[in-house]
Amino acid sequence: MRPFDFDILVSGGGVAGLSAAALFGGAGFRVLCVDPAAPVTERDAEGSDLRTTAILQPAQALLAKAGIWDRLDVHAAPLQVMRIVDAGGDVPEPRIIKNFDAGDISDKPFGWNLPNWLLRREMVAQLDSLDTVEFRPGVAADSLFTREAEARVGLSDGSKIRTRLVLAADGRGSPMREAARIPVKTTRYGQKALAFAVTHPIPHDNVSTEIHRTGGPFTLVPLPDYEGRPSSAVVWMEEGSEAQRLAALDVAAFEVEMSTRSCHLFGPLTLASRRTVWPIISQVAERMAGERVALVAEAAHVVPPIGAQGLNMSLGDLHVLLELAQANPERLGDREMLETYHKRRHWEVMARVTGIDVLNRASMVSAPVLRDARAQALNALYGLAPVRKTLMQLGLGARG
Repeated sequence: MRPFDFDILVSGGGVAGLSAAALFGGAGFRVLCVDPAAPVTERDAEGSDLRTTAILQPAQALLAKAGIWDRLDVHAAPLQVMRIVDAGGDVPEPRIIKNFDAGDISDKPFGWNLPNWLLRREMVAQLDSLDTVEFRPGVAADSLFTREAEARVGLSDGSKIRTRLVLAADGRGSPMREAARIPVKTTRYGQKALAFAVTHPIPHDNVSTEIHRTGGPFTLVPLPDYEGRPSSAVVWMEEGSEAQRLAALDVAAFEVEMSTRSCHLFGPLTLASRRTVWPIISQVAERMAGERVALVAEAAHVVPPIGAQGLNMSLGDLHVLLELAQANPERLGDREMLETYHKRRHWEVMARVTGIDVLNRASMVSAPVLRDARAQALNALYGLAPVRKTLMQLGLGARG
């Protein structure tokens, strides 16, 4: 039998797929990463992903251990405080403000925020530095055939790849997950999120601010200064029709709306990028793995953008897979390894998807009595110091 072409084929060149290729390639595994589209790695280029990702402490430690963090650190804005604001009264102004300070549980920030387009740029540069990794942008994984000892993947460039393990990092509609016949459960909220960048006259002081009123949270996450002014990334969740209305406004009208929705906590907001609109769903795969296939990131789980859980859950997947692969390299991709991966990750994924679903539904409420109940719950949870610290530790991914 001829040797394998690669140890691992990563299907998907988003942030999670590029991270997977860098992590496993850095650990000495021979990796091929493919994606049907070339990554957009410039802020203002057409198709760039203007969302941002907060790399929380456990994920940062994983990237640092793999030598990737050195490329990211200089671009990252630290997140020292997570501020929750309830603005659910009759007018859009703060009525309750609670700060969750990382200093209460750690000598480090909760995390570090980076734009997704920049993460892609630095991850691609990392792959270019690794002799163990081949990256083929513009090439899709078209077909999958597995047997007990191997996987065979057909690519859109006509090549056939024999590999020991396929990592499906190809998004919420994952072709590799479909080929492996792994079902998913999807929850639709009727929401969309607007993602864009702003500048503002009042510095953010490394505080991530989540403002709750109706429709979903309005979240400002610190970015490095832009054109000499304090800057933040914004994710604004609303019912779908309202999100589309907002996206269609001219810039001046949109700036009025977003400044009002922000309760003017940072002064008048100035739009500093184009606006993109994203659908909001929850989705979870029935299993984290199939024969010679492991699901990671949005191929395995999708959550609304609350609490900075998305990519950090994805890097949690990769941490477990890498740990299993390094502990027993000769068993890479076999039934026992993937069953262990499923058992170690699926319960935590289900718990986090369920928890974020509850938080999102609470953020959407419009009836005044329910908004008042949400505010009372925030007050009660914050007032209990042990509960407050436990919630912060759980948010970082700590286990009891």
